[in-house]
Amino acid sequence: MDIRRAGSRASIAVNSAYFTGTVRQDPVNEAEEPGRVKIVSVTFEPGARTAWHTHPLGQTLIVTAGMGLVQKEGGPIEAIRPGDVVWIPAGEKHWHGAGPRTAMTHLAVHEAENGSSADWMEPVSDEEYGAYVG
Repeated sequence: MDIRRAGSRASIAVNSAYFTGTVRQDPVNEAEEPGRVKIVSVTFEPGARTAWHTHPLGQTLIVTAGMGLVQKEGGPIEAIRPGDVVWIPAGEKHWHGAGPRTAMTHLAVHEAENGSSADWMEPVSDEEYGAYVG
């Protein structure tokens, strides 16, 4: 058993090639081999978002605070709020982030395959992000 006390681990700076705006990641848990599950608490300031990306084994988002947005390629931009759970199937191109005026925090739960948990693509443009009607 391993108890990781709240506030005992430093926040992680995000790679600006994969995110637009101010984003903070706080590690929650990373399974030791042979486990593959990783959980990260991610906070997006208003307007911040991921780039388009996929996950080799899928991803679950659990919204814990604020109001955010999520979109799969070709689909509408959906608002997400605390308590919402979003399942993103393996290989589905998508993005997620905060609303335009509200920060959002979610737990991101995903597994790594061959050491990789995400395949990053192009940034979400301001025009794509601004298409949200809500």
